[in-house]
Amino acid sequence: MTVSADERAALAELFTEVGPDAPTLCTGWQTRDLAAHLVLRERRPDAAPGIVVPALAGYTKRVQDDFARRPWAELVELVRTGPPALSPTRIPAVDRLVNSVELFVHHEDVRRAQPGWEPRPPDPGRDAAAWAGVTRAGRLTLRRSTVGIVLRRPDGTEAVVRRGPNTVLVTGEPGELLLWAFGREQVRLDFEGEQAALGVVKGLRRSL
Repeated sequence: MTVSADERAALAELFTEVGPDAPTLCTGWQTRDLAAHLVLRERRPDAAPGIVVPALAGYTKRVQDDFARRPWAELVELVRTGPPALSPTRIPAVDRLVNSVELFVHHEDVRRAQPGWEPRPPDPGRDAAAWAGVTRAGRLTLRRSTVGIVLRRPDGTEAVVRRGPNTVLVTGEPGELLLWAFGREQVRLDFEGEQAALGVVKGLRRSL
């Protein structure tokens, strides 16, 4: 199986386990809202632009709320089965590109909102996808930094995601780095740098 397929299956199982009203790391969203977001993203391309375009967000929210009102088992099944047969994301290369990071992050949004969470053990395939995602997207989500940022894996592999003075080194497993770059605080990372630069980096609004 691919990383996206593994994450999709695991997330659907977790949705079933915790139910529709469980917390997530997405501010203001319970699990039913997160599931509805995923279904909208894959099945309603007319409403998806509002995810990132504020002027279209009202329409997107209405469509998402309609999905959220569906019976929970039905909504989870839509997440589990993925996009329609003719969707471009059914193409394996497209699926890997657009879904591996999305499904990993949202799986962790549910996992890490539960008491007693711990990071999952390293996994070569998942870690490779997370590292590719953070080195690509981190340049965008961390673009507001006025100091340099270098990401480092435990094996010493590094990626410069923001060039600038007073560079801060952020070290951790690829999945932890990815979640942090996408704005999550429930991560296990080490930060090294000058105190003022650390304050800049830790105070960043990390988003697309």
